[in-house]
Amino acid sequence: MFFSPDDWPSIIFRLVLAVLVGSAIGLNRQRSGRPAGLRTFMVVSLGAALFVMIPLQAESDVGYASSNALSRTIQGVASGVGFLGAGIILQQSHRDLNKIEVKGLTSAAAIWLAAGLGAAAGCGLWRMVLVGLLLALMTLSGVKKLKKKKLSRLVHRSDSSKIKDQEIK
Repeated sequence: MFFSPDDWPSIIFRLVLAVLVGSAIGLNRQRSGRPAGLRTFMVVSLGAALFVMIPLQAESDVGYASSNALSRTIQGVASGVGFLGAGIILQQSHRDLNKIEVKGLTSAAAIWLAAGLGAAAGCGLWRMVLVGLLLALMTLSGVKKLKKKKLSRLVHRSDSSKIKDQEIK
């Protein structure tokens, strides 16, 4: 997990992996026309990787570095990105319906996820990153398709029941 400042292959691999993970999620969100897109996710993931790599390098440079510095850094990244995600969530009130509709929750959660994957990439946990990315893309793309299929089946069923009701009359 730790690396020396001269370990350029490891540094480059971790940062490029973070950018690739962020771009994959960002591309998915941008194609869907969501509030945060490709660049936002790339920057969040890269930033998380960089923040996490600082204490990892410090641990290898200084023998007396704090052992919980990495934990505090990850907590700070998660909190900071949480505020960024909160900025994406928009509340729109509908006066006619007397209700508040909250939008952007999935984008905010996806930004938080991109930071987590970036942090894992920064720690050199590439297997975790790949599995996390695969699950994220399946969740962001696949669940929506399943919901649409299920909804279309329900609509189709209700339409066919209306036709049967009309035939009976």
